[in-house]
Amino acid sequence: MKLIVDRTEELSGNIRIPASKSHTIRAVVIASLADGTSKLINPLRSDDTMAAVNAASSLGAGIEIKDDEWTIQGFAGSPKQPNETINFENSGTSSRLMMSVIALGDLYVTIDGDDSLKKRPMSPLIDALVDLGASVKSINGDGCMPITISGRITGGKTEVECRSSQYLSSLLISCPLAEDDTDIVVKDLHEMPYVEITLAWLDEAGIKYENDDFGHFRIEGDQKYTPFEKKIPGDWSSATFPLCAAAMTKSDIVLTGIDMNDAQGDKEVVNMLREMGADITIRDDELQIRGGALLGCELDMGNTPDALPAMAVVGCYAKGETRLLNVSQARIKETDRIKIMAEELSKMGADIKELKDGLIIRKSVLHGAKVCGHNDHRVVMALSLAGMISDGQTEIDTAESVDVTFPGFVEAMKNVKANMGLM
Repeated sequence: MKLIVDRTEELSGNIRIPASKSHTIRAVVIASLADGTSKLINPLRSDDTMAAVNAASSLGAGIEIKDDEWTIQGFAGSPKQPNETINFENSGTSSRLMMSVIALGDLYVTIDGDDSLKKRPMSPLIDALVDLGASVKSINGDGCMPITISGRITGGKTEVECRSSQYLSSLLISCPLAEDDTDIVVKDLHEMPYVEITLAWLDEAGIKYENDDFGHFRIEGDQKYTPFEKKIPGDWSSATFPLCAAAMTKSDIVLTGIDMNDAQGDKEVVNMLREMGADITIRDDELQIRGGALLGCELDMGNTPDALPAMAVVGCYAKGETRLLNVSQARIKETDRIKIMAEELSKMGADIKELKDGLIIRKSVLHGAKVCGHNDHRVVMALSLAGMISDGQTEIDTAESVDVTFPGFVEAMKNVKANMGLM
């Protein structure tokens, strides 16, 4: 599927931001581990979250999906043997969080994914699970999927290098259900806000743990998750795209359904855009942004790697030079987003330089072009923003990938008068 985008001078109206992918997947995992029936209110139904749902179902959770409410009957910390390989498609979050869940049972399970997921590193989590008692092997010996998981974690000590925070979140969620206590030494932690999201879920569940400044965790064993009912908050990662679009055009739009008090790291995009000169007003669960002139600046993206594609486009629009730094982990997402954004924006005339850990972008006059979305939802949405500030028409392939996190993105943008459509 292709996304066709023409220059857009002005946006106006309201966009309701979909529920958080990160929260929804954690809710599915924890509800599945609980002993009883949980309810998720307003969860995100997307390709990634359905990967978690399908995996949980195959492990024994009873899941009923209605429009705005999912009911999950948990398997009380004892996952069942699935009938076949669990395919996580493109969902790194679901696959990594579920690896530790699988390791709670005395099972033999093979997990796999699409071509993109097969390239994403899993070795740090594999090694940690082995330290804690499970048998986990990368079938091709490259530290990636497909992977077999057998045996059972019982607790103990491990050290995990966290270029991806998902390794740590996976252990934090499942280790409380291990027989013994678990000690985790954390090295080189990236994306701390995502760990804070996980800890917020553990706190709500009453899970006992000790956190020594995110460098060492001690988790009590033989704990349980109890059923819950929770409304899933809006997704700041998804909000980034209309937020940046409005900042770069003569716009006045309102985003609803988001919470500045939530732990999601990408809410920092609000402060990034304000630092560049954007006019943003926050009221309760809504945010109003008025577009105008922006100035380039230096931004530490270490806690907000998912915002890198959109902010790279903002760098093309802003006067002067923008430096996006400390975000090497963006190279191990669905794609190498540093490399891909440099290549695709260059096709549109961007003055952009790739760094080991980020990008340097100078104000550029962009022109429409045929560009590749690389089956990466955030790259596709970011390139659609580039098309909105370009002369001429932009054509982006693999547009169907936006359904990974933001189903309805194109319609939402069209409703606020963006010149784009699918074909």
